[in-house]
Amino acid sequence: MDNSLPPADELVLVDRELAQLDARRSQLLARRAWLVQVLYPPLAAAPLRPRPPVADSTPHSAQNVLLTLGGTLLTIAAVAFTLVSWGSMGIGARATVLAVVTGAALAAPVALLRRGLVSTAESVAALGLVLTVLDAYALHRVALAETDGLGYTAVASAVLAGVWTAYGSALSRLRIPLPVAVVAAQLPLPVGVLAAGGGSTAFAWAALVTATADAAVVLWTRPAAVRITAGTAAAALGGWALLTGGWLSLVSPWSGAPLLLAGAAVALYAAWRAPAFAVAASALAGLAALTAAGGLLRTALPADWAVPGYDLCALALASVWRWGGRGSELSGSAGWAGEAGEGSGAPVTTVPAGSPSGASGAGGAGAGVRVPRGIRLGLAGAGAGVAALGVVWALPPAVAGLLGPVARTTDVWSGEHAARDLTSYPATAVLVLAVAVAALAALPRLWARCGALALAWALLTALPVSSGLPYAATLALQLVTTAAALGLAVRPGPLTRGLRAATAPAGQPGTGTPETGGSATPQESEPTAPPATPAPATPAAPAGAPSGPAAHGPGTPWHAWAPRPQAPPREPATVLGRLAYTGGLASAVSAVALALDVRGATFTALAAVLALLTGVAVLGTGARRVASACGAVLAATGLVFAVAAAGGFEDHWTALALLLVPAATAAVGARAPRPVALAVEITGGAVGLLALGFTASRPAFLALALALGGVIAAATAVRPERRRFASWTAAVLFLLATWVRLAVWDVTTPEAYTLPVTVPALAFGFLRRRRDPEASSWTAYGPGLAVTLLPSLCAAWTDPEWARPLALGVAALVVTLLGARFRLQALLLLGGTVLAMDGLHELAPYVVQAVGALPRWLPPALAGLLLLAVGATYEQRRRDARRLRERLARMR
Repeated sequence: MDNSLPPADELVLVDRELAQLDARRSQLLARRAWLVQVLYPPLAAAPLRPRPPVADSTPHSAQNVLLTLGGTLLTIAAVAFTLVSWGSMGIGARATVLAVVTGAALAAPVALLRRGLVSTAESVAALGLVLTVLDAYALHRVALAETDGLGYTAVASAVLAGVWTAYGSALSRLRIPLPVAVVAAQLPLPVGVLAAGGGSTAFAWAALVTATADAAVVLWTRPAAVRITAGTAAAALGGWALLTGGWLSLVSPWSGAPLLLAGAAVALYAAWRAPAFAVAASALAGLAALTAAGGLLRTALPADWAVPGYDLCALALASVWRWGGRGSELSGSAGWAGEAGEGSGAPVTTVPAGSPSGASGAGGAGAGVRVPRGIRLGLAGAGAGVAALGVVWALPPAVAGLLGPVARTTDVWSGEHAARDLTSYPATAVLVLAVAVAALAALPRLWARCGALALAWALLTALPVSSGLPYAATLALQLVTTAAALGLAVRPGPLTRGLRAATAPAGQPGTGTPETGGSATPQESEPTAPPATPAPATPAAPAGAPSGPAAHGPGTPWHAWAPRPQAPPREPATVLGRLAYTGGLASAVSAVALALDVRGATFTALAAVLALLTGVAVLGTGARRVASACGAVLAATGLVFAVAAAGGFEDHWTALALLLVPAATAAVGARAPRPVALAVEITGGAVGLLALGFTASRPAFLALALALGGVIAAATAVRPERRRFASWTAAVLFLLATWVRLAVWDVTTPEAYTLPVTVPALAFGFLRRRRDPEASSWTAYGPGLAVTLLPSLCAAWTDPEWARPLALGVAALVVTLLGARFRLQALLLLGGTVLAMDGLHELAPYVVQAVGALPRWLPPALAGLLLLAVGATYEQRRRDARRLRERLARMR
């Protein structure tokens, strides 16, 4: 670095600047501490108070336990007195005892409440209520013994309910009498119907009337215990009544319809008055009304039209959702509904007179109809649920039409057609699907358009099964379905017409697409809530300051509280295109499986599928393009199989014909985009492996197929992006072809198999060492030399002739000398080892003969001398071995 100042002066300048920076930093830290204290004043710590010791039980809980036990014991005593000791007393004594005890039990809570003993009053009041039941029982046993038990129970429960209601209303601080009165009020009508000998229908009506009264209690009373008790009773009795009505709609629709409609009216009124339960109650009302209307239609329609009748009623009910039009929502949402939402804060939808929304959405229901959103949601949900069940009922023919051809029961090209399944299924299933398609297509929503597309495909698939179309018409319809689905997958524009623009996440601008028409009109936008009251203005944050939930305090982890970015909504064209493509592929597979019955149909179907998939591969985009290209390769493979089968080719000739497919894919891959080219070539390679499998039984043809595969791979290696992999693949295929051909010629010499590997490997090693002199000789030359030297050494040890060992020894000597000359470790060690082993093999017989001719004491003596020599020169030998190891290590 070239400085203009001397080092001493520059050091003084740097120290001065650092001191100024430290002073400025101290000022900024002090200012920040003051700002934090102003913006976030510290909270005064609450004084710590000593916690009182925790008792095993609170006074109130102990008191309640004592009072409950006392009341229970008195109740048991009263029951025992009434049932056991009653007969030993006269009529006057009985009346006196009952009147005195009951009056005292009912009057005592008044005095107890004045003294503030509420819990004691509750216990005594409960005892009094039990005594009134015993009084009624005693009255029946003594004075009204001849009265029917069920009738007396109905009257007595009604009287007791009235008495307990009056008692609880007079002593409003008691919590027990009114809920008990509600429980007692459940018995008069149902028990009275049983006493009168009414059937299940009359009992259901009685239960419904009682449930209606319970609903009224829930809506117009305040005590929570009373409302909970009445609500539970209303749910139980009302549910029983509606279940009975549903059963009657199956066996006697004209008897069950009034009951179901009455229950629906009650549930709908409850939903209107109780917005918290509006969705559930209105859904229940919708199901009851649908059951009633469908049961009546079923009596006037044939049996096959029962489900379509229910489906039409369900779609009519689901259209209730449109009663809340856009304009009506915006105009009527400024306030809260009058009577419908009074006291509950329920927003309602007002359809003004003369508005288009009111005329079309309400279907002429009249001006000023106010339908809360919860009710519309429940009714529409009930209708949609029943319609969905109808669609599920109509799907089995579609499943049979799709999977029936795949599960073959006849031979290929036999001309016979398998018996169809579900031939007795009602033909009206396609009508249900058609109606569902029309209903979903009318909704400008992506999910509805997806459902309409899927059901339209199911309709076309189920039509041959439901209508009993002949074979040719069925195949033609499946091919047409395939073509239509694949065409829509490539150009999904018609499917997206009329769709509303996807709503962008909060804080992001909405985006529209050309296919969705940009933005929706005011009449097509979602219902919006009334504008909220603006919040008080807050000081604007400085630029770059965090906002939202992150700005809470000086130590807040802003990154943890920062809102996560929402993924942008998917384009409708993409979603619909993928769905259509899936249906097209399924139909294509089914059509090809169906076409296998007849030879001409097979060629027609495969050619059509090949053309369609090729078109999608050329015109499509993304994953659909890649998948279509692979499917086109498979269709071409099927055509080759069909041609070979029609020509009567044997398996090995069929395999050679199949090699046309990888050759074609290699040619196509040279011009196709990269993802498509890779997928096509991989699929073609898989077909090539299949061709090799067909020639496994004929080695000569296997060698030919391997050689042709090598030619294809070598042609592919001309392309730069495939050169590395394809060149190695071609080399392996050529080598395998050579080996198979040598095996066909009964060649057993190992060098014939190893030299074709060794020569190219050594050539590649030489080129690598020339390009990188630091490369290890083991990597460059080791594999190539080992492939030939080691098998040849094994063969030489088992060869009784002298030619192979001599040739191997000469070759090993040359390799060893080259390794020593060029200081190559792999050549020196491999060549020396093979040369030593080969020499040992040749000298072994002579050594054995010489050892046999020597005296027995000479080998031990020579071994001793050798050990003495080694021991005497041990240090010198170690130094020699170390120098040898170092020299070998310095070699490459």
